[in-house]
Amino acid sequence: MNNALTQENIKKLREELEYRMTTKRAEIAREKQEAAAHGDRSENAEYKEACRNYRENDNRIQHLLTMISTATVIDDKNADESVLGINSKARIRFIEDEEEAVVTLVTTMDIDPKNMYISIESDLGKALTGKRAGDIVEVNAPMEKYTVEILEIQS
Repeated sequence: MNNALTQENIKKLREELEYRMTTKRAEIAREKQEAAAHGDRSENAEYKEACRNYRENDNRIQHLLTMISTATVIDDKNADESVLGINSKARIRFIEDEEEAVVTLVTTMDIDPKNMYISIESDLGKALTGKRAGDIVEVNAPMEKYTVEILEIQS
């Protein structure tokens, strides 16, 4: 997995992990116990739902543990504001179709394609990271290659 995450991202993951391992597990156990008291478990929809919730919570716990243990911690403070890095915002132009967009480079936890929050681990994010205003970069996406010009880096 090895996601590049900030200390703040790791903190959020740990908070969610703590909640799921304590509060959420206890809530689900209580629901499961109450549903089991209603009788035949093979025909008990509430019991089956509680079991499904337990499995989903457990799967999320395992996912969080994996993300935390395999994360590469990166600094979210960009020393050189003239170079694109984590949390940098840039106005770019897609050369082939003359479209402009403002993108913000973020970690995989903070992506939001609708608002152009692009992961530094995405094809576009990798191409932009470390570049400056005026640079032209080629993006090697799985289905196509395209070219982007960095028009300006915004603060």
